[in-house]
Amino acid sequence: MIKNEANARHLREANKAFKAIKSEKPMTDYAKAQQSIQENRERLKAERLAREVSSKDAAK
Repeated sequence: MIKNEANARHLREANKAFKAIKSEKPMTDYAKAQQSIQENRERLKAERLAREVSSKDAAK
């Protein structure tokens, strides 16, 4: 009895450890495009800010 309970406990722990990750809905084409636009806008903003900082440093 104890051996079966231990096996069951180990099996439950193993199932928890290897439990499938909650799957997210696949992205639609629209969502992919929106994400791509957002990432591009953030990249361009970072580049612009870096240029502004470097031009201020060069002006000093």
